[in-house]
Amino acid sequence: MIDPTLTPFLDTWAQKWARVPAGADAAARRAAFEEIAREMRLPTPEGVTCDEEHTIDSPAGPVRVRVFRPAGAGPHPALIYMHGGAWMQGSPETHWDITARLADWAGHVVVSVDYALAPERPFPAAFDQVRAVALWLHQAAPGLRVDPNRISIGGDSAGGNLAAAVALNLRGQMAFAGQLLIYPACDFDGSRPSYRENPDGPIIAVKGMEGVNRAYSPDTRLLSSDPRVAPLVADDHSGLAPAFIAVAEHDPLRDSGLAYADCLTTAGVEVSLDRGPGLIHGYLRAMDYCPASMAALERMAAWLANRGPVS
Repeated sequence: MIDPTLTPFLDTWAQKWARVPAGADAAARRAAFEEIAREMRLPTPEGVTCDEEHTIDSPAGPVRVRVFRPAGAGPHPALIYMHGGAWMQGSPETHWDITARLADWAGHVVVSVDYALAPERPFPAAFDQVRAVALWLHQAAPGLRVDPNRISIGGDSAGGNLAAAVALNLRGQMAFAGQLLIYPACDFDGSRPSYRENPDGPIIAVKGMEGVNRAYSPDTRLLSSDPRVAPLVADDHSGLAPAFIAVAEHDPLRDSGLAYADCLTTAGVEVSLDRGPGLIHGYLRAMDYCPASMAALERMAAWLANRGPVS
């Protein structure tokens, strides 16, 4: 059974999205998401500063990041964070509640990435930008009051996909302290039981996923062959940073995250798995309604806070 405290959130979410006309294009849906997120934003934790921005060069053009800083002079550990939104919508501002709390509760500088969005800018634009941000942060760490030996990478949903893919791609070039993968899309195998069990979501529906995946990767062969798109298909997952993988019981993507957790564990990677009983895809958006959602983010923050320096 879905956690009943999620019902008021889902009702509010549906009412707000009902303002968006059927058939609205990507730009209109992005604008609506920004407005809805502003309307539902929680107070920023006291002591967290959020007004610092940087623009980083990348092979896919400049990318903006917003920096969420905890109290204290530092140097602090850091988390590179990629928002969800099906690779098509979202921004550092839509996921402010998550990143501001991770900054506060984990004592991390959170670098939230405003990566390129499909369908106008499909793969590899977002991947290339996130990769560039990771390398930039590692090099610029001292000037940003960041500990270069305690940089983690993470994100939710599509952002979790990007985090896992970049961590895999940079293995051997940049060592991460951890991977925080929140209801991530690690592959695109629609035959998994979680797709059949949760066809209508809530929040995401299976019937729309094929179009979303094609928008992100128009060359659909890459969805089952390129680890930069689907990190689960890589031949080797050894040597990756410890991972916290959070899935949700009532989520079509649940089994993709579970498969990645199994794959990492088999490869000798330390994995902390949070199964999200009673929860749904995108549950962190419901923190103001659902105590289990808030508690899950607290567990993620505690795990991050315990990440030691890379060896």
